[in-house]
Amino acid sequence: MGLLESQQHSYEPRGKAAELMACTLPEVLMSGPAGTGKSRACLEKIHELAQRHAGARFLVVRKTRESLTEAALVTYEQWVLGPGNPIAEGPQRRNRQAYHYPNGSEVVVGGLDKASKIMSTEYDVIYVQEAIELSANDWESLSTRLRNGVMPYQQLMADTNPDRPTHGLKLRCDAGRCKMLDSRHADNPRLWDAAKGEWTIEGQRYMARLDNLTGPRRARLRDGRWVQAEGVIYDGWDAEIHLVDRFDIPKDWRRFRAIDFGFTNAFVCQWWAVDPDGRMYRYRELYRTKRLVEDHAAQIKALSVGESIEATVADHDAEDRATLARHGVPTVPAKKAVKEGLQAVSERLREAGDGRPRIYFLRDSLVEVDPGLAEAEKPLCTEQEIDVYVWAQAQDGKPAKEEPLKVNDHGMDAMRYAVMYVGRPRWAARSFQG
Repeated sequence: MGLLESQQHSYEPRGKAAELMACTLPEVLMSGPAGTGKSRACLEKIHELAQRHAGARFLVVRKTRESLTEAALVTYEQWVLGPGNPIAEGPQRRNRQAYHYPNGSEVVVGGLDKASKIMSTEYDVIYVQEAIELSANDWESLSTRLRNGVMPYQQLMADTNPDRPTHGLKLRCDAGRCKMLDSRHADNPRLWDAAKGEWTIEGQRYMARLDNLTGPRRARLRDGRWVQAEGVIYDGWDAEIHLVDRFDIPKDWRRFRAIDFGFTNAFVCQWWAVDPDGRMYRYRELYRTKRLVEDHAAQIKALSVGESIEATVADHDAEDRATLARHGVPTVPAKKAVKEGLQAVSERLREAGDGRPRIYFLRDSLVEVDPGLAEAEKPLCTEQEIDVYVWAQAQDGKPAKEEPLKVNDHGMDAMRYAVMYVGRPRWAARSFQG
């Protein structure tokens, strides 16, 4: 497609990004490791098509509107439209519903957590950022909106980092229903100098960070492979089941907090609610490094205003617990029996007799992103730890299934404390004893 020009920038697609620009298939997925320019390529295609086809309609969407605001829309405004572009004038990103082009084309933005605002109309192209977050029903529902007919083809286009090989999106591509394009770091001109055939200074630094990753996170985020963690502890975890949209938690539900201390490693505070049937819901989370305990205490208090918190269970560090208490966050010591706790969490992840598990995680519960962790491509919240939380290896290199590997476990420890505080579900306890 060559060089795409706008008022403020130029963009030259490379590798799979160039193939994406030319692709007219009904479904196409840009899959690849972190930093390959997948989102930029998809948004550049939307921009180019919007300028070329007067009156066309496009949708840029993610599972939740909040996550879209701080990711795709930042790239779109800063790198695709460019500073000062009149198309970006108007409401701030958080409140924006669409971008309007001079030729009558429109780029609508939204989240599937507020689907009624975006699913009541028709589009020519839909772009899904981080499609791994979508369920099969989400994907197919979006495909029904592709019937605007202004462009010569209609397309559902998406990007994602790789996940487990059994994910529905990967299986859809394997079955030939969606075209997968495997992007690589050399596709990103900020990282790879094609003329010199070498990494740029930024590329050298970024690849060095990815080289420090281990296990499945390295395989997925550095190498772009769809892999399952070997020896994963919580094999009952399924993001399509356990990760749910936000809702207003009734005031009469039990609420408590669980804390795992850290400074160089993440300090984690989780807020949990328990419904009348004993189901647990993580609805808020702090996951930060390099902050003092007293600063965490002030934030925890501020975030909990108006909520009736029955207890805060915490790791046993006496000094840190005393600091929290001094600053108005008294704690009770967590039950730290590891094997019993792992079993209890596994039981809650499994479906009960009513077909539902007994633990859930509300999307967008993270209070703020830790920039240091984000730069290092490390987990930013508890749910990003779960499917890479593995058993330590025995001498023969196989998972020992005795002790968890002490990596990517900060949210895991807090979650275990929370589950042990509530206790094992009645149905699980009966099954275990019987």
